[in-house]
Amino acid sequence: MKPRLSRRAMLQLGGGALLGAWAAQSRAPLAAPPAGGYRWRNWSGLQSCAARELATPGDEAELAKLLHEAARTGVPLRCVGAGHSFSPLVPTAGKLVSLDRMSGLLSHDAAAGEATLLAGTRIGLLARLLDEKGLALRNQPDIDAQSYAGAISTATHGTGAGLPALHADARALRLLTPSGLALDCGKGLDDDLLQAARVSLGSLGVIARATVAALPAYHLQRKLWLLPAQDMLEAAPELARRHRHFEFYYLPFTGYAAAIVHDIRPPGPASRPASADEDMLRELRRLRDWLGGMPALRRWTARRLIDPDLSELAFDKSWRLLSTVRPTRFNESEWHVPREAGIACVREVIDKLERRNDVFFPLEFRFVKADDAWLSPFYRRDSCSIAIHAAAGEPHDYLLTEIAPLFRRYEGRPHWGKLHPYGAADFAALYPRWSDFLKLRRELDPNGALLNDHLRRVFGVPA
Repeated sequence: MKPRLSRRAMLQLGGGALLGAWAAQSRAPLAAPPAGGYRWRNWSGLQSCAARELATPGDEAELAKLLHEAARTGVPLRCVGAGHSFSPLVPTAGKLVSLDRMSGLLSHDAAAGEATLLAGTRIGLLARLLDEKGLALRNQPDIDAQSYAGAISTATHGTGAGLPALHADARALRLLTPSGLALDCGKGLDDDLLQAARVSLGSLGVIARATVAALPAYHLQRKLWLLPAQDMLEAAPELARRHRHFEFYYLPFTGYAAAIVHDIRPPGPASRPASADEDMLRELRRLRDWLGGMPALRRWTARRLIDPDLSELAFDKSWRLLSTVRPTRFNESEWHVPREAGIACVREVIDKLERRNDVFFPLEFRFVKADDAWLSPFYRRDSCSIAIHAAAGEPHDYLLTEIAPLFRRYEGRPHWGKLHPYGAADFAALYPRWSDFLKLRRELDPNGALLNDHLRRVFGVPA
């Protein structure tokens, strides 16, 4: 979550009136690995596996050798980065591969507005390295711990009606395949392969390096304020049009939403109030725990406690404001619907969420510009993204059983790294280039060396 509501708690509950400790966050049990193996678990604790080993290649030659071994032996291979995917993209009984040793900036060209990096570079590090060269990414996701390759492979995005997802700024990629090929794409070399590889779920090969678009370094001013939810829904399209970045968070059972905008401003002294994210989540959770069985009283109490005039300003370099840290762990499902349907869809989602008294996590609503990557959820469709969350250790199945059917009615495409119930038939109906992607995947990885159980279901590949 990212609302920064003030330097004090959003809800002034005072005097310990709403006592109650946070529920302990349970984690998924880890399976025992084979002898000498490696146990892995994702950030939220939901996904885990017992892999044969964790390999950490230091260069393309070592990575190519691992891919060749996977194809020769039939032991599958999956790449892993920060573990911020909630869907089971990583788990395998085969080998896990981390590209953390293949990290760093290889070159930059300010005149051309681009930089070349090793694909294991974490987004936060990339932003800092670019800043040292007087450059910046056009946009960033709200979490910057992911590896660049993992982020683009799952269509990770930020917000901005005129700004596409991260992968759209990948101008060229080098892809190493299980068949021993090192394929360069982009910049006229193989544009179809580039559009397939930009969002590939790690199923075509392993991205080794990338050339990305970069802007001259810039500063942003962030403004946050509260609006009644109905006013926010009516104002959202115009706010998205007027600001470089706009998003809002609906605060369940309060009747309010927090608007956040970022706009480019001339350089100046940094000013960043301390984040109140954790205070806000803590109070929303306590309110749920205290009054969850009395929704009308819960709403009445929240509206009495919230200061509707609350606002905040911050100013800094772009990379310091666009991404944040999230200590509180959660599980998430996120869907991308046609932009013209975004407000109608989110109204239904909010109504459905508030039929469950256990909900307290804010809903996130963002705007993303269309692009041409074959498996991009934004493929040739300006979109609104709606993200729903449940605290780690609390029930989350309703995200799929109760909320996901709403998105289906709006032709929602799920975020590849977030929880969803879809399989091959669903995706074939949503993606015009689906069959082209499947054909290319079979050509580049005919034996399924890069697949796991989840991807076999996604692509309709028999076990």
